[in-house]
Amino acid sequence: MDISYLLFLQHIRNGLHDAGSSFFVGLSTFSVTYLFLLPAFIYWCMSKRKGLYIFASAYLCIAMSAIVKLIACVYRPWVRDPRVIPVGDSLTRATGYSLPSGHVTHATPMYGGMAKIFWAGKFTHWLSIFFIGILLLTAFSRNYLGVHTPQDVIVGIALGILALWIVECIFKEIDKQPEHENYFLLAGIVFGILNLLFVIYKPYPLDYVDGKLLVDPQLMTNDAYKDISYLIAFCAARYTERKWISFEQTGLNVKGILIGLLGLVLAALLIAVGEKACIHFLGAHWGRALYAFVIVFYIIAGYPAVIKWLFKQKKK
Repeated sequence: MDISYLLFLQHIRNGLHDAGSSFFVGLSTFSVTYLFLLPAFIYWCMSKRKGLYIFASAYLCIAMSAIVKLIACVYRPWVRDPRVIPVGDSLTRATGYSLPSGHVTHATPMYGGMAKIFWAGKFTHWLSIFFIGILLLTAFSRNYLGVHTPQDVIVGIALGILALWIVECIFKEIDKQPEHENYFLLAGIVFGILNLLFVIYKPYPLDYVDGKLLVDPQLMTNDAYKDISYLIAFCAARYTERKWISFEQTGLNVKGILIGLLGLVLAALLIAVGEKACIHFLGAHWGRALYAFVIVFYIIAGYPAVIKWLFKQKKK
């Protein structure tokens, strides 16, 4: 049934001579590269708490996704059925197992989190509707491009919703007893480390076809090192910011917006060169893990320290 659906979409795509494929590729790529810049701006300039809510949900979801992916070990659609021909260079670039969709588990807590916080605003309902629409288009794109089955997408959305709910419950507890935040941060670090050990020592399927390894587990675990490290890095960076920086959002004034935009430009440059540089020095696994720490610390603690200095904020 799932393969039939992908073949149906593939038939439509071929009939349209791949019209729209570039749009869906760009939409999908944005969700795992530059999407985090939107909640970063919220965190730096609009609402520190709401930004933290989105990031905590996203990094928890991404880490959970990595573990589900490596427990299920579901092969990509074209491995299961060679009639499925994905768009572009997915055959060589898709380095993870199929279920759940990593793009969707990035997109759901971020777009969903932004939809949630803007829905509460009196004049921002339209932004919530826009973000939900983009999320649904991103999810559909993974099927349209032939890289994931409907099950992969549905599980990804479910994990995103679950992460948003879990973090909302945690935040309510922290609101009641702020001193408990350190316990939650420590739990996140321990959870991440245990998951990394699971990834390293877990046995993976070794299926051969005509004497050739069908899927290399080493390639399948590439993204897991980065995805789990996001959560560990977030917890460590949040503790660092809370204890030694304690910045306040800039506000949506001219100076605040300009400082926020400057931070986004620097973050975009870091994305462009950071991961490749880290992989060059430490290899595919730990290089990706290092990149996760670099980018998360920049967002959660590094640039906030710059904001505090520029605004001469006093630590409470």
